[in-house]
Amino acid sequence: MGTVKTVDRTIGNALNFMQELLGGYNDCPFAIRFWDGTEWCPGDKEPIFTLVLRHPGALRRMFLKANELTLGEAYIFDDFDIEGEIETAYTLADYLIQRRPGLFGRLGMALYLLGLPGRERPGSLRQAARLRGKAHSRMRDSLAVTYHYNVSNDFYRLWLDERMVYSCAYFATADESLAAAQEKKLDYICRKLRLQKGERLLDIGCGWGGLLLHAARHYGVEAVGITLSRPQAELANERIRAAGLAERCRAQVMDYREVDEGEGFDKLVSVGMFEHVGLQRLQEYFAKAWRLLRPGGVFLNHGIASSLSRPFNPGPSFIDRYVFPDGDLLPVATTLRTAESCGFEIRDLESLREHYLLTLRHWVRRLEARREEILCCTDEVTYRVWRIYMAGSAYGFRTGRLNLYQTLLSRPGGDESRLPLTRTDWYA
Repeated sequence: MGTVKTVDRTIGNALNFMQELLGGYNDCPFAIRFWDGTEWCPGDKEPIFTLVLRHPGALRRMFLKANELTLGEAYIFDDFDIEGEIETAYTLADYLIQRRPGLFGRLGMALYLLGLPGRERPGSLRQAARLRGKAHSRMRDSLAVTYHYNVSNDFYRLWLDERMVYSCAYFATADESLAAAQEKKLDYICRKLRLQKGERLLDIGCGWGGLLLHAARHYGVEAVGITLSRPQAELANERIRAAGLAERCRAQVMDYREVDEGEGFDKLVSVGMFEHVGLQRLQEYFAKAWRLLRPGGVFLNHGIASSLSRPFNPGPSFIDRYVFPDGDLLPVATTLRTAESCGFEIRDLESLREHYLLTLRHWVRRLEARREEILCCTDEVTYRVWRIYMAGSAYGFRTGRLNLYQTLLSRPGGDESRLPLTRTDWYA
């Protein structure tokens, strides 16, 4: 371990604490900068990131009850900062959360941390989610979705691609641009659905209308999109009118459970909405999709899944409190079993895990590059929430704790599936 010269007793005690705490960590080189500018860099390699402690009470905020939530809150309220590659810092966060010192070690740490000063946290536009009502009721789902998406259209416009596609892109190569990969993803979905001119398409969770516009413009479908975010729907319809496609597509503020089943749809798609459904509503979700889809039609369900072999850290979730309240990531086996039980035939399953890792890295870089502009339409805490959540998600996809699956489901329309024998047309 490296050493550092210091004459300040408070810094010396803090340094001893960190050396004891991090004695077994050697996954990647890092540095710690204390509130007086003193730096400690274990080992002799150039640090990939620097943990910046803002004040003497920062350690108390971070480690008195160390879990994902307390570390996340300490970051977003600027008790500490991360300079450099924030995604890499998650290896250290994992180590800290999983570390289990013995009884005397815990007592010693607690006595030290309790002796540190507290600090009042700043006010913020972004407060922890406080939802009311029954979980995954229509009212509560609306509150949960608008909590995340109604930050402002301007906020998202600053760091998403020009189409404002807020879901996993599809990369031909790792160095492809985000804009090209998002356009490729939209077209890939349309080809998987095998959209034909004149078909009716329902986009469940349409966001700012990127897929609606692409499908109507390039495939001639009649597209309807639904979202629970009014600002999203308003901007989507504004973009649809500007493109001259108002006669063929539209976005509506509507819960998927409220969609009229009368006329039906030839194709269904859900991209990045599925995570909001919840385990207790999974059967209802797929049963509704089955009723909305005409016989012989197909449904592409695109969503994040958890891993059975790499479970999440125990304890309260930062994501649930500050990012996606009531979000529910399920193993893909659970999803497939439920869809099949509702009558769907599973036609294709594709993992895009590496693609989401690349997408998130683009988003984090773009967010960091536009920080000053972002602070003109929101505050520092909101910026930090998105920086840490997207970097942490990238780490989750890199390590396999998270995955992204596109599942193609069909509603049988007789003895024959009406689908081609191969996937050749997807890649033509």
